[in-house]
Amino acid sequence: MANIKDIADLAKVSVATVSNVLNNRGRVGEETRKKILKIVEEMEYKPNRVAKSLKMNKTHTIGVIVEDLSVFNAPEIIDGINEFAEENDYSILLTNLRLFKKFGNQFPDVDTYKEMVMPLFHQLLSNQVEGIIYIGIHRRNVSGILPESNTPVVYTYCDTSNDTDISINYDDYKASFDATNYLIKKGYREVALISGLINSESALERFNGYCKALMDSSIQFNPNYVKTGDWEFESGYMMAMDLLKEEKRPSAILAMNDLMAGGVLKAAKELNLDVPGELAIFGFDNREISSYYTPKLSTVSLPLHDMGERSIKTLIDVINGNNIKTNKIKLLCELIERDSS
Repeated sequence: MANIKDIADLAKVSVATVSNVLNNRGRVGEETRKKILKIVEEMEYKPNRVAKSLKMNKTHTIGVIVEDLSVFNAPEIIDGINEFAEENDYSILLTNLRLFKKFGNQFPDVDTYKEMVMPLFHQLLSNQVEGIIYIGIHRRNVSGILPESNTPVVYTYCDTSNDTDISINYDDYKASFDATNYLIKKGYREVALISGLINSESALERFNGYCKALMDSSIQFNPNYVKTGDWEFESGYMMAMDLLKEEKRPSAILAMNDLMAGGVLKAAKELNLDVPGELAIFGFDNREISSYYTPKLSTVSLPLHDMGERSIKTLIDVINGNNIKTNKIKLLCELIERDSS
């Protein structure tokens, strides 16, 4: 296999001159530069990236810790990370905690969490990653999960209470406000809400967005119209049955994810309610299944791919010492109007 000295010997120049041409630095005459590049092409020379990384103290490798690859949000976020990495000559080392597979929606205590994360964290550091992206299952506070380190970390689909930590999320509050406001503007003024688990930052912000939309339209908040589910299909069905048996039933239901919205659709069908004529239904997440429900589900599309891309771009900016305008970044969601509303 050809090395840089072989190229220098053939070109009758110094190793330093070849290095300057390959790294596009220093002053090298145009004729000499062309001669060296021609020899490089003829010899199919490939630079030793590992050796170069050690010399420059740069590995161009980013570590990713994902809480669970099987959860719907993770693949799109990781795809966004990978796409940016490929386009910018970075490598990705991916590790998977399999948290949902092990614990479901009941997250372990912090000490158990730390024991699970520690080996993966040190595995990434031993591979000389320049930074780490941590991807959560739900948007919630994960303060103290990762140990203190000089390696920069960006959190996405989760957050910490430390103002200096960088997090990339979407704007739950505005998305919920927009979805509720959309239903109200469509004429559905009795809008009910099926929430997710209360330990989720997303659930809290979506609830607040829902309340703000009601208030802005001078609609009185009705506590009987708010039910707490657990993000699963069956809880959406059960909570919808409770809502739809109210003496004054709601004209629309906003469910905080598409699985629970599917349960609402099932309840409406069993009660022979026309959707959207007698009951509008709006979901959240824009999972693939949402377009296969009958009727097709209106929902909120999350910018997951963009979150992945923004995470790695922001992390690389930190690594390179570039100024970050804000540590808490929130991307906008998009309303997807389908047949259920």
